[in-house]
Parts: sequence; C-alpha cells; structure tokens
Amino acid sequence: MIKYINVTKKYGEVTALNNIDLEISRGKITALLGPNGSGKTTLFKLTLGIIKPDEGKIIVENIDVSKNPIEARKIIGYSPEEVTLFESLTPLEMYKFLSEIYGLNEEAFEARLKLYLKLFNLTTEVNKLCGELSHGNRRKVSIISALLHDPSILILDEPFSGLDPEAAKILKEMMKKYATENRTVLFSTHILEIAEAVADHIIIINHGNIVAEGNKEELERMVKKKDLETIFLEVTGLSKEVNELIKTLWGE
Repeated sequence: MIKYINVTKKYGEVTALNNIDLEISRGKITALLGPNGSGKTTLFKLTLGIIKPDEGKIIVENIDVSKNPIEARKIIGYSPEEVTLFESLTPLEMYKFLSEIYGLNEEAFEARLKLYLKLFNLTTEVNKLCGELSHGNRRKVSIISALLHDPSILILDEPFSGLDPEAAKILKEMMKKYATENRTVLFSTHILEIAEAVADHIIIINHGNIVAEGNKEELERMVKKKDLETIFLEVTGLSKEVNELIKTLWGE
C-alpha cells in the first residue's frame, strides 16, 4: 500500500498539499480526481521521491520514500501526464536502456515487451524515433515504460489522454488485472466517466485538501447525488460557478 502521514508541501506561499492523511490500498483501483492545480501531480511526485514533503512522510510498501527514494522507485511504475521521451532514441532502444537500469532478466524482459507491444499495437512503431511518434503513441510508449519492470505499484497521471479507444480498453483491463493480483493501482483523470467505470475507490482533492473519499455509493450518500460529475462539482465547490457560466453561455 501507499500511506501518506500528515503530508504538507508548499511552493513559496502556495500550499500544494495540506496535511494529507491517506492510505491507498492494495488490490483496488484508486482514482484521484481534482480540478487543475489541485495537487494531484504533486502527490505523485512526492510518492516517487522526486520532491520531498515539507512536513509528514510517505511510506511505500514499508519504505520511507524521503529516506530511500531509489528503493521506492524500483517497485513503482510511473507514467507522467506530460510525456517526456528520449527524442533521438527509438522506443526499443529506450526500453533496452530501462531494462539495464532495472537489472531485468533478458528473457523475461523480451517476453514482457513483446506482449505489451502487441497489446498496445506498437510493434510497427518500435523502431521509429520517439520524436517522430504521434501523441497517442508517445503515451503508449510511456505506459509500457511504467509496466516493463513488473512493478507492485502502478501510478498513472492522466493515462487516457490521447489514447485511441482500443488502447484505452486494454489499459483499463490491465489496471483491473493488476488489482486482482493484489497490486496497488493509483491513477488521475479528468474523464469522470472513466473513474466511475474503472475505480473501486475515489479520492477528490481540491486546493491541496482531500474533500471527499470513498466508493461511488459512499460518495452518493455523502452529497445525495447520483452521478459522479455532480458529486465532483458539489464537493469541490464548483457547482454554483459552473451553473452561472452555463447561464451566461445561453444568455440567461
């Protein structure tokens, strides 16, 4: 699991995360929802040890991330929202480089890579330069990079952005498979229908605070609303603002 214990992170005078106390369980798909700038990506970067909290600590499978970020990253597969690849390398060259970094068994690596390239329809793209790939294929390359070392924790930041329907379906099934294997799956999305369809547990964050948490039925009982879009707008305090903007759109 991933455990956040009284985690606070500030950028100057701006509080990105405010005293977050949270557990992400194994064997479930957890969706992290929130408006732009709510703190989702900061939470992910803290989990990987890319940045450190100002207060509190993060435990990943009994590893204190601040004290030992390298060990934490060995068991985490991460695909960021902004896809950054080695533009002058091919995906195949990049994957081989990653396999050496992780010290992967060559036979297991090749079998795993062959499967993922087939699943995400990248077999014919694997020898092109990363800089020549479409946005959707770059996203696929990033997701496969996160999966290659067979991590026990999968963290995906807006993973469905740019994916075609076939790849999106494969990714959903892969996330479900990971959960059934008692692994930890945490992802963020702005597509509420995906969160509603895939997630076992939903966390809504706004202005660095957890404003709601639970499965869909628990969230429905909390605000007495039936669809996740309305629940999201209610708990983030955006409902009134959005309704006013809609009235402006229609000239009311």
